[in-house]
Amino acid sequence: MASAQDTKGPSGVPAGSSFTLWVILVTYGSFYFCRTNISAAIPGIEKEFELTKTQIGFILGSLKIAYGIGQFVNGQLAERISPRKLLTIGMLMSAALNVVFGFGTGLYFLVFVWACNGYFQALGWTPCMRVAANWCPPETRGHSIGIIGTGYQAAAALTFVVSGFAADYFGWRGALFVPAGILTLSCFHMLFFLKETPAAAGSADESGETEDSPKVAQPSFRDTIRITISNPALWILAVALGLLNACRYGFLDWGLPFLVETTGESVSKAALKYAILPIGGIAGSYLAGWLTDRYFGGRRAPLICMLMLVLCGLTLMFYSVVQISLPAALTILVCTGFAIYGPQVLLVGTAAIDLAKSGTPAAAVGLVNFMGYMGAFAGDQVTGIVVDNYGWTSALGFWAGCALAGAAVVSLLWNRGPATTEEKT
Repeated sequence: MASAQDTKGPSGVPAGSSFTLWVILVTYGSFYFCRTNISAAIPGIEKEFELTKTQIGFILGSLKIAYGIGQFVNGQLAERISPRKLLTIGMLMSAALNVVFGFGTGLYFLVFVWACNGYFQALGWTPCMRVAANWCPPETRGHSIGIIGTGYQAAAALTFVVSGFAADYFGWRGALFVPAGILTLSCFHMLFFLKETPAAAGSADESGETEDSPKVAQPSFRDTIRITISNPALWILAVALGLLNACRYGFLDWGLPFLVETTGESVSKAALKYAILPIGGIAGSYLAGWLTDRYFGGRRAPLICMLMLVLCGLTLMFYSVVQISLPAALTILVCTGFAIYGPQVLLVGTAAIDLAKSGTPAAAVGLVNFMGYMGAFAGDQVTGIVVDNYGWTSALGFWAGCALAGAAVVSLLWNRGPATTEEKT
């Protein structure tokens, strides 16, 4: 009799993993309610506390640097501690810190609390990728993680809408309080439905092991770090993701304030328009993984490179196009979302797991995402300074340059596919 892992569902994903993929999709996607929501709060925070764009950049950047450090640390922890436990801590603490942030009284308080939120937000992706690695074989990994990636695009779109309306109706603090409640509810959903391994799906043992489960040797903490940081392919992915994230978070963190300032629209109206960007990201996340599985033999770099070059061009056009008409603005936002999240999902999940050594998939994802968020941190700082001193056009030029540089870096892995069993050892 074929096992659940051996049979294929209608999407080509192993049938036994389909439900788990959807649980991961909802679980990780819900983290974005308590991260991307700050974009809707920024206009109110700027006005109430009379902050400059550079100071707003400090707040935004504090999450990125703490998130990046958390990715590296938590990637190691996720190899040893139950993903369900790590996810529970991350979700509940992030929700609580969003509430605390809403009671902020000044710049340094806001920076500190948002940095703490960044660390607990970093308890989301690496545990989810450890579960995904347990369930998804290499031949369908791009497709499977692409499905997961659609979740946080959909959540980001919903977050723009929910937090935008909450900010208009309840003040900027509403953009923190309402999403915190949504993340808390999602935590209970995760605890009820998530199974960490195929063995756990048929066992009451929370660890995911049955008495008959084979015991897999786990590298020591020191060995996991050594194996991960000595893998040059991971560093190439990491630098490319850092450059992509400088552009990506330019759009995520600063795009809504940009529309409010340049079009004179309300936060909620601009948020409705801007929510289309993650919709394009859903298509990019799903199709990029499927295309690399189907047509590139598991090679991720060629498609990543091509999409980042497209992103560079779209970014240079962004300022002019959004001023023309609503259809033009929506079209470029959809295309930009596609060009951001197609490569982002491949870099942050699929390619990192592909090129990880045996027994270290979560650690590999943690390293790549660590560097990714160092790039996001630097991007937030530079964007704030550039907008204060040179305006939005120069900031968009900076984002485009980062996308171009990222394409050049990832091209170094053009012919690399998923590592074989021998290469992983």
